[in-house]
Parts: sequence; structure tokens; C-alpha cells
Amino acid sequence: YYMWQDDRKRSDAQVRALTETEEPNTAIQWLADVSATTERNVRTLLGQYAASQPVGEWAMSITGIGPVIAAGLLAHIDITKAPTAGHIWRFAGLDPTVLWDKGQKRPWNASLKTLCWKIGESFVKVSNNDKDFYGHVYAERKVLEVARNDAGDFSAQAAAKLERFKIGKETDAYAAYSTGKLPPAHIQSRAKRYAVKLFLAHYQAVAYEVQYGQPAPMPYILNQPGHVHFIAPPNWPM
Repeated sequence: YYMWQDDRKRSDAQVRALTETEEPNTAIQWLADVSATTERNVRTLLGQYAASQPVGEWAMSITGIGPVIAAGLLAHIDITKAPTAGHIWRFAGLDPTVLWDKGQKRPWNASLKTLCWKIGESFVKVSNNDKDFYGHVYAERKVLEVARNDAGDFSAQAAAKLERFKIGKETDAYAAYSTGKLPPAHIQSRAKRYAVKLFLAHYQAVAYEVQYGQPAPMPYILNQPGHVHFIAPPNWPM
């Protein structure tokens, strides 16, 4: 789907450029139309596939999650190998304790990680939608992250970032890290990641219940003293 989408975008850009210069573009326009049609057809097929499974149907009930993302999640996540949300987080490259050092095999699924990035972007876009759930989670989390950053709570992370990565001293990122703060883009990523991880935790809970006919085990942290806040998956049961 994304391949055809990229082809359509390239063709559309070529058509616009040729139109502006008043050059012939009939063939390119035809290719753009073919790509757009194929893109729509693939989207329809993915939607039918996702809707045929309870987990996919639940995913598509979430504002910001369409048939393409729902089908991608179904394709990449095997609930029999994910007894906890943490297994999905790690497989998607969202576990910050997992590092990828030079010469090592990538410790996560690159395609799923990209899909999760798209999910985060989608939640940002729908955060002003009254029917949205996870976009609001993102927005609320960003306010908290900004406050914590301003208070200097991330100074250790900022120092570690400078030590582990080569960051140009002329960049805004370096200016922030060197003062013990995370740059705005980093804060944005943290807030999006928080919302995506909550969504994936809910996805795991729904998929587990569908697979095994019983609720997923309560996360370990919620069984510890002082941790009693539980957010149930929205729109479930359907």
C-alpha cells in the first residue's frame, strides 16, 4: 500500500511540475491515475482483511487508526508470542532499555517500528477531534513532559544523549542537551511514544482476550503498592 502511495505522490508531483511549465503530461497523469486507483483498491482489501478479525475491527474503531494501520498490526503482531504488552513494545523498538550497537543485529522489527511512528503521527493529527482518545492522551502527556523538562528532570538523559551520539554543536538540539534539557522534538517524540505504547498495550489486551477467551493478565506494575491506575481499552468490548 505504501509503495503505491509513494508512486502516486511522485506522479502527482511530476504532473504539477509539468503543468506549471506547460509541458505535455498526459502519460504521467495516466500513471498517477493508475497509482491512485491501485492505492484505493489495496486500501479496500486491507480494510476487508482487518474487519474480518475482531482485533482488526476494534483497531479500526479507534479514531486515527484506519484499515492500512490495522492490517499492518495484524500482520506483524502474533499474540501467541506476546503474553504482555512489553513484548510488543520491544518488538516494535519502543523499549528504551534496548540499544542497537554497531555490528549487532537490529533488535526490533523495522517495519513495525515505522508503522508505530505513523500511528503516533496520526494521533497528533486527531488530537483535536472530540471523538479521539489517544490523541488526547498524547496532548496531556506533552504538557507533563514539557513541565518535567523545564524542571530539569531529564538532565541525566540529556547528558547521556551528548555522550552517546555525535550532535553538532551549532544545532538547537545541542544547545538544549548541553543545558540539561531535551529539545522540543525530543519532547514531542516522548509524548507520541507514550500514547502509542498505551494503544499497543490496549491492542495486546484485546488480542489476548480474543485469543484465549479471558482478560489479559494485569500488568506487573499495577499489582505493586501505589500503582492502582488502570486505563481500560476504549470501545471494548464492542
